[in-house]
Amino acid sequence: MSPPPAPQPMIDVQDVWKSFAGFPVLKGVNLQIPEGNTVVILGASGSGKTVLMKHIMGLFKPDRGEVIVDGENISAMDRQELAVFRQRMGMVFQSSALFDSMTVGDNVAFPLREHNPGLTEEQIQEKVKEKLAVVELFDVERKYPSELSGGMRKRVGLARAIVREPKIVLYDEPTTGLDPLTTESVDEMIIHARERLSVTSVVISHDIGSAFHIADRIAVINEGRIVEEGTPAEVRKTKEPFTQHFLAMWFGRA
Repeated sequence: MSPPPAPQPMIDVQDVWKSFAGFPVLKGVNLQIPEGNTVVILGASGSGKTVLMKHIMGLFKPDRGEVIVDGENISAMDRQELAVFRQRMGMVFQSSALFDSMTVGDNVAFPLREHNPGLTEEQIQEKVKEKLAVVELFDVERKYPSELSGGMRKRVGLARAIVREPKIVLYDEPTTGLDPLTTESVDEMIIHARERLSVTSVVISHDIGSAFHIADRIAVINEGRIVEEGTPAEVRKTKEPFTQHFLAMWFGRA
C-alpha cells in the first residue's frame, strides 16, 4: 500500500523573483510553510524578508513565480479578490499600529465593526474579551494604548489580528526595540497563540534568539535567496557559510 500523499502546505512560495527599478530583491525564492507551524524568516536588514512577506500578503505581485496560500494562487488575484482573501490573515505590525485615540476594546473590535456588520455590540464585546484572554490581558478594554507597556501593546495588536479568527498570522519584526524581558513575553505570546488557536504563523525577524525560541522551522534569507531552511536544530548545525556567520553573532556570545 502506497503512503498517503503529503498534505499541501498552507503557504507555498514557488520560484518568486522581484525587482524594483531594475534592482533584484528576490531571486528565485522557494519556501513551503506547513499548516499550524510557526516559521521564522530570519535575515539581516535589506535581505528581502519584508518584500517576501508582502508577497505572501498579496501586497506585491512577483515578476516571476507564484505564491499559493491556502490552496489559492494569490499572485493571480485582482485587488477585490485579494481584499476578500486577506480576511483569512491577521497582521501584527512592528509598532503594533494601534489607534491612539481608541480604547483597547475599540482597537480590538475595529476589524469586526469594519467587516462583520451583522454582529451585535454584545457579540463584539464577547469576542474582544475572548481574544484579549488568549493573549492574557484582562480588564484592559477601557484603557488607552498610551497607558500600556510595549509588551502589552504587542498583545493588543495580536488580539486585534486574531479577533476574526484567521488561519494565518503574520508578524513584522515583533521583538525589535524591546528589552529582554519584554522580548521573552512577546515570544511566549506567539507560542501561546499557536497552541490555543492552531494558526499558521509567519514571523520576519533578525532576532536570532527569539527565532530559535518560537520557531518550528527557520528559513534564512540572504541577498534575496533562501540559503538555509529547517528545524532550529537543523539550522544550528548548518554548514552554509552565511548562516554560520550570521548565527555566530548570537551563539558565539550565548
